Amino acid sequence: MTVSKAIAIAGLLAALGAGPARADDMLGSYTARISDRDHRASDGYPLSSAAQMVRQDRANYHKFHRRDGDDQGDPWFRTDGSRADLQRMLERGGAMSSSTRRAIVNGEPLIEVDVYPDSVRVSILED
Repeated sequence: MTVSKAIAIAGLLAALGAGPARADDMLGSYTARISDRDHRASDGYPLSSAAQMVRQDRANYHKFHRRDGDDQGDPWFRTDGSRADLQRMLERGGAMSSSTRRAIVNGEPLIEVDVYPDSVRVSILED
């Protein structure tokens, strides 16, 4: 394909709103209750970080079918590998505020998780 054809196709796609996904394009979101069962790993030991607890919530939802009444499904974190990626994204700066981390570690808040192509953001909906 010639460069001019590539530019014309890119222009057409942009005009139709079908351009490439940008890092700030939200894929979607879900809500989840981080309950006492999410504060413990599958084999029973206590978890120490908010990132681990949010990951465990998704394992409880998808793998073990231990769901809280407020938990919503998601299409992104169904596998062990995708949940490991979730934890890594949560451990990066900016994914959660320090007050959100504290609320998760010390309580059972209702959270909202906004999912982006290369990141996630967690906020508290209800303490």
